[in-house]
Amino acid sequence: MSRTVREGAHIDVARSAARLFLEKGVTGTSGDEIAEAAGISKRTLWRYFRTKKSCIEPLFALTSQRLAEKLKNWPLDISVERFLELAYDFSKIDAQEIEDSRLAVHLIARLEEEPALLEPFFMATRMTEITMAGVIASRLDLSPTDFEVRLCAATVVAAMRIIDESISRAAVKYGQIPTVAETNDRLAQAIRRASTLPFCDPITPRPR
Repeated sequence: MSRTVREGAHIDVARSAARLFLEKGVTGTSGDEIAEAAGISKRTLWRYFRTKKSCIEPLFALTSQRLAEKLKNWPLDISVERFLELAYDFSKIDAQEIEDSRLAVHLIARLEEEPALLEPFFMATRMTEITMAGVIASRLDLSPTDFEVRLCAATVVAAMRIIDESISRAAVKYGQIPTVAETNDRLAQAIRRASTLPFCDPITPRPR
């Protein structure tokens, strides 16, 4: 029985679309198949999603939002290395987040073969960039709209995206699966090298 898109069901559609895209490719997947897999009517699907590729947007957006929440909780008194170690403690991450991350990794690994996935992926990285600007501004007592802050956020998020893409491709295509510690180390190094402002080390708040 079909159902309407309830609150939160957009991500269910995205997960269904992700599995079909990974199995059959974007071109080989129809909107009808996505609707059937998600348990909604075709009419409802097209009411809420513009195109097939837009069906995947909520998944990339959710992974970006989860990263944003972690970034917002980065304590001033710890380094980027320590922050990543704490943020990606998989013993404290629930099964659904792990499954969503797995789907995202497999989709990212196919970006070259599936260019239709690029738009929703880059939209998600844009969301991360906005959050990163806020984090940098908070740590350095600056405004997130300052040019230097926005520039730093853009370069850092670009570096993070490249790490995501390279690790995802290596893991999915060649079975080169790094440990969590190795992934965190590569990500921390990339963030440090891309940073144009000194926000990666512990920060002492300025006296008010």
